[in-house]
Amino acid sequence: MSDAWTWHGGALAAAQRHFGGNDWIDLSTGINPHRWPGAADMAFDWQRLPDPAALAALEAAAASYFGVEPHHVCAVPGSEIGLRLVGAMIGGPAAHIAPGYRTHGAMIAGGAAVDPEAARESRGTLILANPNNPDGRVIDGEAMLGLLRDRDGWLLVDEAFADTDPAHSVAAAVGDDRRLVAFRSFGKFFGLAGVRLGFVIAPPAMIAALRDRLGAWPLSAAAIAIGTAAYADHEWIAAARARLPRDAAALDAVLIRHGHQPIGACPLFRLIAVDDARALFERLARRAILIRPFDDQPRWLRIGLPADGAALARLDAALVDG
Repeated sequence: MSDAWTWHGGALAAAQRHFGGNDWIDLSTGINPHRWPGAADMAFDWQRLPDPAALAALEAAAASYFGVEPHHVCAVPGSEIGLRLVGAMIGGPAAHIAPGYRTHGAMIAGGAAVDPEAARESRGTLILANPNNPDGRVIDGEAMLGLLRDRDGWLLVDEAFADTDPAHSVAAAVGDDRRLVAFRSFGKFFGLAGVRLGFVIAPPAMIAALRDRLGAWPLSAAAIAIGTAAYADHEWIAAARARLPRDAAALDAVLIRHGHQPIGACPLFRLIAVDDARALFERLARRAILIRPFDDQPRWLRIGLPADGAALARLDAALVDG
């Protein structure tokens, strides 16, 4: 199954063109379906360049949220760009844990894929996600720091899905003399992927080099304003962290009822393994429900959270034939 929807989540337009139909439910991503609501009421001055002081305020708000000092934080126009820039700055040798996020294999030329058990023995820089995408595997904090202690290179940790449980993050362990970098995504937890906002948390020397590559105005005024306000909305953040596990449990119950075993500890998505993943993917697509298949793992399907009870009921009904 080699189509646009196997390359990444969110290929809804391609699925619509291929399968037809209306009123699609997109469950192909790990993006919170309950987005932070404040962005809808915000207005921006599109005639002015973004203010450097506003960018600094965003990074300070994000640093407070991550539990680190602001001089360790650099905002980037999406964590994808941060991953690629830092990978190019560090260079090889390197390894990335597989299965994992496709970009991890492209960050450093010549990087090798290793399974999680072999990660400790790998040499040079190690790239991994925690929680992992797409299987939701979580490595506890002590084990993560053990990977750092055992390295003769950098440990680069993609924490795009760590916001649901701050205990998963190693951001607070980043220090001036540690070869540790964490990457954070704004759009997934806050449900605003179109803002294109992410952060690199790293030693100050790397932050300075990264700023040189990004230039004077790396973010839009909208991204700066939305991110600053959202990170300060502690009530919404707490409510989202309480709600997402409940929504994931409801999704688990539906999947289990239809004979599937949900995999993963990240509440923004679940993975299932089925013998004929293509048939199940197409069965749901014909009912205007998009989930995520994988070229390199033909038995896997990743399913994001339905936005509400009606969407969950539609998924439930569509799984009856499966």
